[in-house]
Amino acid sequence: MNISKSEITNETSLKPSRRSLPCLAQSYAHSKSLSQSTSLFQSTESESQAPTSVTFLSAEKSEQVNPEENKKDSALKCSFADLSDFCLALGKDKNYVDESGHANYDRSRLIDVIKDKPESKAKLAKNDMNYIASSGLLFKDGKKRIDYILVYRKTNIQYDKRNTFEKNLRAEGLMLEKEPAVANPDIMFIKIHIPWDTLCMYAERLNIRMPFRKKCYYTDQKSKSMSRVQSYFKRIKKWVSKNPMVLDKSAFPDLEKSDCYTGPFSRARIHHFIINNKDTFFSNATRSRIVYHMLERTKYENGISKVGIRKLINNGSYIAAFPPHEGAYKSSLPIKTHGPQNNRHLLYERWARWGMWYKHQPLDLIRLYFGEKIGLYFAWLGWYTGMLIPAAIVGLCVFFYGLVTMNESQVSQEICKAAEVFMCPLCDKNCSLQRLNDSCIYAKVTYLFDNGGTVFFAIFMAIWATVFLEFWKRRRSILTYTWDLIEWEEEEETLRPQFEAKYYKMEIINPITGKPEPHQPSSDKITRLLVSVSGIFFMISLVITAVFAVVVYRLIVMEQFASFKWSFIKQHWQFATSGAAVCINFIIIMLLNLAYEKVAYLLTNLEYPRTESEWENSFALKMFLFQFVNLNSSIFYIAFFLGRFVGHPGKYNKLFDRWRLEECHPSGCLIDLCLQMSVIMFLKQIWNNFMELGYPLIQNWWSQQKIKRGRQDTSIPQWENDWNLQPMNIHGLMDEYLEMVLQFGFTTIFVAAFPLAPLLALLNNIIEIRLDAYKFVTQWRRPLPARATDIGIWLGILEGIGILAVITNAFVIAITSDYIPRFVYKYKYGPCANHVEPKENCLKGYVNNSLSFFDLSELGMGKSGYCRYRDYRGPPWSSKPYEFTLQYWHILAARLAFIIVFEHLVFGIKSFIAYLIPDVPKGLRERIRREKYLVQEMMYEAELEHLQQQRRKSGQPVHHEWP
Repeated sequence: MNISKSEITNETSLKPSRRSLPCLAQSYAHSKSLSQSTSLFQSTESESQAPTSVTFLSAEKSEQVNPEENKKDSALKCSFADLSDFCLALGKDKNYVDESGHANYDRSRLIDVIKDKPESKAKLAKNDMNYIASSGLLFKDGKKRIDYILVYRKTNIQYDKRNTFEKNLRAEGLMLEKEPAVANPDIMFIKIHIPWDTLCMYAERLNIRMPFRKKCYYTDQKSKSMSRVQSYFKRIKKWVSKNPMVLDKSAFPDLEKSDCYTGPFSRARIHHFIINNKDTFFSNATRSRIVYHMLERTKYENGISKVGIRKLINNGSYIAAFPPHEGAYKSSLPIKTHGPQNNRHLLYERWARWGMWYKHQPLDLIRLYFGEKIGLYFAWLGWYTGMLIPAAIVGLCVFFYGLVTMNESQVSQEICKAAEVFMCPLCDKNCSLQRLNDSCIYAKVTYLFDNGGTVFFAIFMAIWATVFLEFWKRRRSILTYTWDLIEWEEEEETLRPQFEAKYYKMEIINPITGKPEPHQPSSDKITRLLVSVSGIFFMISLVITAVFAVVVYRLIVMEQFASFKWSFIKQHWQFATSGAAVCINFIIIMLLNLAYEKVAYLLTNLEYPRTESEWENSFALKMFLFQFVNLNSSIFYIAFFLGRFVGHPGKYNKLFDRWRLEECHPSGCLIDLCLQMSVIMFLKQIWNNFMELGYPLIQNWWSQQKIKRGRQDTSIPQWENDWNLQPMNIHGLMDEYLEMVLQFGFTTIFVAAFPLAPLLALLNNIIEIRLDAYKFVTQWRRPLPARATDIGIWLGILEGIGILAVITNAFVIAITSDYIPRFVYKYKYGPCANHVEPKENCLKGYVNNSLSFFDLSELGMGKSGYCRYRDYRGPPWSSKPYEFTLQYWHILAARLAFIIVFEHLVFGIKSFIAYLIPDVPKGLRERIRREKYLVQEMMYEAELEHLQQQRRKSGQPVHHEWP
């Protein structure tokens, strides 16, 4: 019921009761349907209609507003989307003090707040049901909206299963309508609509939280004392130019969310909830989730395990099941002048287009359209990309420091001038003596990644990883609060149908709900886990075998490259050997990845996880272990094993007594590690981007060619256009998270050897965000809008990578690089050891000191003289030739000491930073506790108000206190 503007201003509020709150006056903004809640479940399915205007419940009387007056005052014509904007504006009204006592609210503010709303926003705000009708996303009667689509082939012979399944769906309360495809007569679509009564029943069963009162913000004395400071900063903000990365909020009318308290939906307490229109009360995403829940738990044959749409798709009864998109993502009319046609069009124009690469992401709209799970993924990806900016800048500075000081490096200068120093042959047959200055270029390139800033950058990246993860936890807590996910996990997580079918005979009482539910015995669970772990170790052993095969390949071909006909290959045979091995290793990685997915899927299903989140976590952990070992095993070999156990000239260690182990380049092993990381990282990112976007583009183009249409035809309904798109990966966001987590490992684990890794990751992620956005909006069918409170097991994996990164960087600096040998020489054996010549370069003579002597006559090559090799061994003329010198043991002790000091220092800093940064901001924690209290109090108020209304109808005296 509506009342006039003057009545809103002059009406006296209800006398507050003993349990009244400051928000009590706001509760009058309920619609007329709240007083008729008892009849909502007795009515049949209502016809689709435009959202009704906002209504205000009076304590004594109500009156319909004149239509002419409605035209003059736009405040009384706002839809439910406008009501949410009013809630937000009203809640943030200034100088309102929240107290536990009574308070009066001046309702004349309502008109002032809505009057100030820009007309542009009112024009952009669209009628949800009107758009759905115009886009054809309804049944043939033009009234019932389509909530889900099933697809099957007419030629499929399993019609008995489909008929039983569809009959049971109708028995559950769903409405179905069949319609053949326009382009393919063999394809049949089943449109599913969930009526209001069924929707309410399952919303109550799933404990879905719905809005029931508007939020009431409060201020304290601190905010009053800070008003001057805030006004000062507002003036400064006006002077500062507008941030070009921020999206124009006026283009996002759908981002105006209802700022209301929420509670688990209950049909018995339906008078608590704000229901302006039954068609728009439950969002499109919520309706799709409820329908999918029913599809997953409906039988298609007799038997406890013959249940669920997934099994029907696997056995071919249906070929697809998906919620429909809201329409086309392109429009012939400009969005600036005519506004967005639908949320999908808005997402494409303001998010998925490549021209938006520098803009912030509209996370609220992403969450509204794709669900909280996908919204959290893009929020995490955006946060990770933003945090890569300082890491990339510091890494670039370290690289440029090495570039600027490269010619001043004492080590490089000595190597480039060593024309008379001959290195011992690096292979037995075809390798000849090589001058040391031939590796001058390699020495300079190595210095770019192994200079004075290496240790600093390794410490910085370890701290950066901790700061990134800790601040992401804070960001996640804010998002879960904003998206009303604080208490979702323990209330709404349901059992997997496969788990229920397997263990339905073994039930126990759930200690939380008090209801019986299937239970997996501990003995069965342990047995299945042991089988799964055995499978994991078996697959990891295959990876190690593949790496060993690549090592053998390197040993076999290095002599072939050393005797190659091409002079360039012959001169740079070590580089050619490493490059070819990297490419072969990458091919093996890609081939093994195909097997890993199937094995991980099989092992995860063998475990019978209890819930979907447990299944996803288990599957993700297996895939990460497989691919992490597969991707990094060769890098670990080069970093910590290459050239470490080769022996010395005249007594080399050989594999199978046949192949001589590979040595490092005369300039060091770090150049091989940089080559391995850069090639694998670059090729993998190109391959992933092609598989994510290029492959779906080709498939969609081919499907369009089949129906002889170069673009989506308006004569084809939306659900058929969606059917021609590619389905989302069966594993959901696992591939996207896995790609980014592996990249995070590349960025942190061996960053001491490759400072440009954060920069490459940053450039890739800028492309990745828009590529994923374009893929979700244009190339994929609309995924199920699933809910989630965090990024799952990936957070624990990221923390584990952060710990591993500290250890590996410590070992890379201490063992792989020449930092420690240079440090020991500088302060123990060099010209500055006794501070006799403080003006002399402390590394002068380091190259000569780091090379040992070997008598060429012992090689049997018919040559005399001495050659040099990288090691700290006694010369042939010493009392103990070719034995380790004292300097070797000093360097070894320094390396061990550096590892211990580095790890303890960095872990101490990481722990201190993690302690200083709480996971949940203090203000948010207090606000959550405050709102829990307010929700409890408002429940009492709503019950009291409802009781008063019932007494007025029955003619009984009205009390403002509980009876």
